[in-house]
Amino acid sequence: MSAQWREQREGGGRFALWLIRFISLHFGRGFGRIWLHPIAIYYFLRRGPERRASRQYLERVTGMPVSHAQVIHHIHCFAATLLDRIFLLAHGDRDFDIEVEGLALLDQTLAKGNGVLLVGSHQGSFEALRAISQRRPDVPLRVVLDKQKTPAMTQLLEALAPQVGARVIDASRDGTSIALAMAEATSKGEMVALLADRARPGEHCRHVEFLGRRAPFPVGPWLMASVLQVPVVLCFGLYMGGNRYKLIFETMADRVQIPRAGRARALDQLISRYAQRLEHYAHVAPYNWFNFYDFWHDDGPHAGMDHIQPSSAGA
Repeated sequence: MSAQWREQREGGGRFALWLIRFISLHFGRGFGRIWLHPIAIYYFLRRGPERRASRQYLERVTGMPVSHAQVIHHIHCFAATLLDRIFLLAHGDRDFDIEVEGLALLDQTLAKGNGVLLVGSHQGSFEALRAISQRRPDVPLRVVLDKQKTPAMTQLLEALAPQVGARVIDASRDGTSIALAMAEATSKGEMVALLADRARPGEHCRHVEFLGRRAPFPVGPWLMASVLQVPVVLCFGLYMGGNRYKLIFETMADRVQIPRAGRARALDQLISRYAQRLEHYAHVAPYNWFNFYDFWHDDGPHAGMDHIQPSSAGA
């Protein structure tokens, strides 16, 4: 599996993120949004790999050539969700219009008291999910997050919402530590959320159909789900423009069963179903896909081969 996404520089850096934080919190979200267009144009001009990845994805999801303006709009949407992270973390959802679909389903699942594994993706905003969790303060939300990939954003998170930062399960730790932390949380009836559309370097993948071509997806999240034996719910936080977000919860499985015999087929079925839902929401909100690297590329030593071994479930 290519580790291109991990090799990319963190957008901005500590000074830029803290400057955005200062401007936004002191002058308001409206003033902060003024800068999104010049920022998007700057990144379009300066970040060639991300620009090419955006164009590749947009052409796949639209089925036609895309313009420079569409790529800039894609980057602008990403920048808008990054800006909104500051307000969602600092103030919760009070400044936003968040529509929720499937909340009753999530409540019913939580009522069983067995914990829930929320599986998301790099589509839209995961912070919108964190904000909505404030409506259920009785059920803590733990998020599996790679702190080493985005140290500046991690510091900003911990400064703005230390109570949220304290609940992060660091995906850069070893797989056993991650698994124990997730098991401890779900045993208390808590929600644990992770993203399942990017593999860490060296993590094993299965290739399934996604937007017209087979793409690699990590097996770690699904192997972890089979170990935890808790309900799995898919979650999407789509950015709909302005201050509008749409949160969607969908049942994936009451329990994930991956038998030792036929494990490859079971994983392919799970991941294919997950990829189909990603593809569905990519068509619903095409500018919400924020994997700015060649998602379909596999230049590893076993390109084109699938591997199944236990691995960490970090996003």
